[in-house]
Amino acid sequence: MKKRWVLVVLGLVVLGLTLSNVSVAADNATAQEVAAKVKDAAAALSKSGAAGLDQFNKKDSQWVWKDSYIFVLDCTKMTMAAHPIRADLIGKDVSTMKDTKGTAFFGDLCAASKKPAGTWVEYWWAKPGEKEGSRKISYAMGAANTPYVVAAGIYDDKATITDLQKMSAR
Repeated sequence: MKKRWVLVVLGLVVLGLTLSNVSVAADNATAQEVAAKVKDAAAALSKSGAAGLDQFNKKDSQWVWKDSYIFVLDCTKMTMAAHPIRADLIGKDVSTMKDTKGTAFFGDLCAASKKPAGTWVEYWWAKPGEKEGSRKISYAMGAANTPYVVAAGIYDDKATITDLQKMSAR
């Protein structure tokens, strides 16, 4: 009888750990969500132009979800045009800004404007509230008829750029 209770308790512990892992994973944006949101945001911004930038600066908008958010670069001026989490970056020159490993990457994000299907770019960026950089992969796409590139990312140590490109091209 004692053995049965031990098994029941162990089973409940395992179930609890499994459910806690599921809820944590549910709080992380997926690559599919990021690609869909970026495409929607690029379409919206291509219709509104500069007048629509403010919607991407709000933390409580459709453009901020789970652990991801849309940010917008002005690739003509090489500045951050909109950012809902880091208002201090808006208007800043990003041409020489580097990730936490010392690599300039905003130019790679701006190159997305030349690719109709967009592109994925890997860099190391601190998660909100953290100081150390983590591997971040952002999907970027140009907003037609504007100087803007819209992007959002996921923190992921396993996803490959090749697989992400195939997924987002569909």
